[in-house]
Amino acid sequence: MIKTIGVIGAGQMGNGIAHVCALAGFDVVLQDINAEQLAKALDVISANMNRQIARGKITEADRAAALARIHTTADIKAFAETDFVVEAATENEGVKKKIFADLCPVLKKDAILATNTSSISVTRLASATDRPEKFMGMHFMNPVPVMQLVELIRGIATDEETFHKVRDLTIKLGKQPANSEDFPAFIVNRILLPMINEAIYTLYEGVGSVEAIDTAMRLGANHPMGPLQLADFIGLDTCLSIMQVLYEGLADSKYRPCPLLVKYVEAGWLGRKTNRGFYDYRGEHPTPTR
Repeated sequence: MIKTIGVIGAGQMGNGIAHVCALAGFDVVLQDINAEQLAKALDVISANMNRQIARGKITEADRAAALARIHTTADIKAFAETDFVVEAATENEGVKKKIFADLCPVLKKDAILATNTSSISVTRLASATDRPEKFMGMHFMNPVPVMQLVELIRGIATDEETFHKVRDLTIKLGKQPANSEDFPAFIVNRILLPMINEAIYTLYEGVGSVEAIDTAMRLGANHPMGPLQLADFIGLDTCLSIMQVLYEGLADSKYRPCPLLVKYVEAGWLGRKTNRGFYDYRGEHPTPTR
């Protein structure tokens, strides 16, 4: 039985995963090498739970109990007694493989390991561990407490028991699982990111302004937010990483990252997390940067 869950990375995805696991009654070990990020993660989790209270989704008692179940640490050895660990570090294959190399000697023999990668081959990541049969992809959507979907991706070596345990866990977390084959970017990002990339090309080629493109897709396609606003929300560095995985993995020019996306990332304009992307978030209201 899975009782204690480890989460590696206390960023946007990691704190969201810790949030839903703690609310579902699991003890959570949230690890990050940055102590400041861990403190920020707890603040974000607390604030998001307050929003859930205001909407009548949970009670004050639920919030207090869930926060008490989350234990933060900078030490990877704290995962020694966890039953299940999900990695939610940056979307960089080298970084993830280094984490697994450090983590695997610490884990119990029967502990399951998952990655929250949004695009990288699960089979390739599994090969960097000592337990490819107990490894699979568990791709949560952002923001985790709100979004209902979790993509489940089996590597070539993932065994049936691991798949069913992770699927059962997904349902216990109140999420809807969707199975995807281990192809670059899986289902959601295989469809979503090329659309965002095409919106950036539309801006790059002068077909429309930031505001015009987002307004057109919100009102013309009934999307809840425009593609450029969504790109800022996801993080332009993450968008670029996923497009590069698609371009390299599928060898098709239609997945070539837009040069304007590359330029924004090179400038450090990564969207909401840096207060500047296709919109500037430093003022009272977001304003387009082009």
